[in-house]
Amino acid sequence: MIGVREGSPITVDVRLESVSEGVLATGTVGAELIGECARCLGEVRETRDFELQELFYYPGHDGEEDALFVVDNNIDLEQPMRDAIILELPFTPLCRADCLGLCPVCGFNLNEDPGHNHGEQIDPRWAGLQAFRTQDAIPGE
Repeated sequence: MIGVREGSPITVDVRLESVSEGVLATGTVGAELIGECARCLGEVRETRDFELQELFYYPGHDGEEDALFVVDNNIDLEQPMRDAIILELPFTPLCRADCLGLCPVCGFNLNEDPGHNHGEQIDPRWAGLQAFRTQDAIPGE
């Protein structure tokens, strides 16, 4: 899971243009994302810019239910900024592109020692057959 921490600073660079239907807001929202890696559970910190483009209609416009409006000559950018960030968050954040993750046997972080292993593992469902395994099991080899 990754997101913007509550109370952390964000940067907003927005251009407002008057158009026939209302006010068009375009720009970027910058924020630091903090979360954990989907593979190794290590911390992920990334500063990223998100694109923002939203049209705020003048009062009296008949449009969609979820349309945003200019109210008392003001526009509220909170919801469009939140939407711009949430829609672009990665589903599986990674600490780095080549993250090796955790050992499925013991949970060791494989990024610390890529050669980590537990030797040959035998599926416990087949372990009872080990007693029948011998060097001379197949004649002629």
